[in-house]
Amino acid sequence: MTHRPQAGAPAEDMTDRAGRLRGATRGRPAAALAEAVVPRWRIATLLPTAGRTGSAAAVAVSVLRGLLPVAFAVSISAAVGRIPEAVAQGIGSPSGHRLQLDLAAAAVALLLQQVLEPVQNALGEVLAHRVDGAMHDRLVAASLGSEDLTPLEDQRVLDLLEEATRELESAFRTPGSAFAGLIALIARYVQLTGFCVVVGVLFAWPAALALAAVALMFRYGQRGGLRRYARVIRAVTPIRREAAYLRELALGAPAAKEIRVFGLRDWLTERHRSVHRSAMTPVWAERRRIYLRPYLGYLAVALLAAGAALAALGAAAARREVSLADLALTAQAALALVRLGDFYPEADTQTQYGMTAADAIARFERAVAAADTPGAGAATAVTGPGPAPRIEFRKVVFRYPGAAEPVFDGLDLTLEPGVCTALVGVNGAGKTTIVKLLARLHRPGAGSVVADGTDIADLALDDWRRRLAVIFQDFTRYEVSAADNIGFGAVEALDDREAIRAAAEQAGILTLLDRLPAGLDTVLSRAHPGGTDLSGGQWQRVALARALLALRQEASVFVLDEPTAALDIRAEAAFFARFRELTRGRTSVLISHRFSSVRHADRIVVLERGRVLESGSHHELIAAGGRYAELFALQADRFADDRPTDATPTTGRS
Repeated sequence: MTHRPQAGAPAEDMTDRAGRLRGATRGRPAAALAEAVVPRWRIATLLPTAGRTGSAAAVAVSVLRGLLPVAFAVSISAAVGRIPEAVAQGIGSPSGHRLQLDLAAAAVALLLQQVLEPVQNALGEVLAHRVDGAMHDRLVAASLGSEDLTPLEDQRVLDLLEEATRELESAFRTPGSAFAGLIALIARYVQLTGFCVVVGVLFAWPAALALAAVALMFRYGQRGGLRRYARVIRAVTPIRREAAYLRELALGAPAAKEIRVFGLRDWLTERHRSVHRSAMTPVWAERRRIYLRPYLGYLAVALLAAGAALAALGAAAARREVSLADLALTAQAALALVRLGDFYPEADTQTQYGMTAADAIARFERAVAAADTPGAGAATAVTGPGPAPRIEFRKVVFRYPGAAEPVFDGLDLTLEPGVCTALVGVNGAGKTTIVKLLARLHRPGAGSVVADGTDIADLALDDWRRRLAVIFQDFTRYEVSAADNIGFGAVEALDDREAIRAAAEQAGILTLLDRLPAGLDTVLSRAHPGGTDLSGGQWQRVALARALLALRQEASVFVLDEPTAALDIRAEAAFFARFRELTRGRTSVLISHRFSSVRHADRIVVLERGRVLESGSHHELIAAGGRYAELFALQADRFADDRPTDATPTTGRS
């Protein structure tokens, strides 16, 4: 079961932390204005990705949809005003014909409203898909755009990535949905403008502007409440993440065995309930604070404004200053203006969450750019395979993002060409960090890593990495074909099936892969039709074949981080029987916790507290009686104790 520290935090602490979120909903007027305008502008700038023609069509439809309710109201009110005259003069009279035209216009307006709604929805979906596709591309480009791992090992950057990914994967909370929602809003504001003009022309402009102001005040309150609510949701993200993790534990298969064996079902149920409540209690409280009291205030103002306008309109009608048709139309328009200040289900939620997603993507891009550490100066190309380089770590200082203590504080280490150097030490000594620095997945905070006298930071990155053949301890199991899993070790040889087969043969995995349903073309995942999975040891051989393919191309630096951790004793013995052949003529680095493995190396370096403690061959270090000899003896004694002796009977079962 993977341990996550936040899952062990007391629920009471999280409640206290959640209780401090009230300040997240407060802001100065200028900041509030910027918060309202900037995200909309950011969404509007997505127009080129949506397509100008499609966007123009959607805007035109939205404008028409905004005008049609006004046209319907005008036509039906005109028809109401003509009824007495048409009845008196007959349906065949000019008044009767005008009544028929008004009713026909109202019918057409009503019909077009019904027809254009699905058209608007269809156009919105097309535009949303285009925008979301472009935003996915931006997110992937930002994530892959960094030359090293620095941004992706910063928890703040990872939080932004999680937020952006979560919203992009939702159905109606994406930037594309926000883009379509903003276009849909045009209809509402065109309608509001149209009814305002109707009231102003037929009755009084002060009344029209007052009612429009009430509607806009409602809208400001609605949108402001959504913005503040989104801030609260973002503020409780750490607590919600823990609740999601606990839910994943309860619902997933990986932890199912331990949960039942350890008797954790009741604890997990209660823990999830407690954490979920801790996350949602402040959200519910803020929602009441954001919506209830302001809504009551807005409602009171709206009732007063609408009541005053209708009272004035009634008084004018009583004085015969307003015709029956104008009275009906003005009353409809006044009430429509008040209603237009309400929540817009077709746009409000989508636009707010979509703008939040777009903002998260933009912040992630900025964070990656800020955390990335591009090399200075012109890069020196590395041409051709070349001889194995002499690599030096010179006074290297390195600290992981957010870490309190440095991993290295003045590391000096030399990796000689043609020599296999083994790195040993307790966990946290910096062994794998050396691999990351060597591969330029991180850059030293001070000091340098030098290859044949040239700082590797000054070498062309892709050229330098092609010189490396690396087996990472946590190598990736790609859900692609077996051939691609091996070919990723040297992408220039991805289509070279002969080279891939040779690397698989050298790693001792070809026979097994050939027996798969589709041979090397079998997808190594049961999640795919016809796919299969491999054991841990078999996957490690695939990873070895990946590195061996790189060696068959340009690589001259061979890095093995726990290369036999998942192999059985016989497979490990077979691997190291060929170890000298694999490392001959190359700069090689071997990392392993098994001292039976590192004793094959030409030189062994003992790391402790980020520095080289001892260095020498196996025999030299044993003779020195230092830290290596101590660790070797401890491990040897453990294996000796595990062997059956004459005094220790065996069961005869393996």
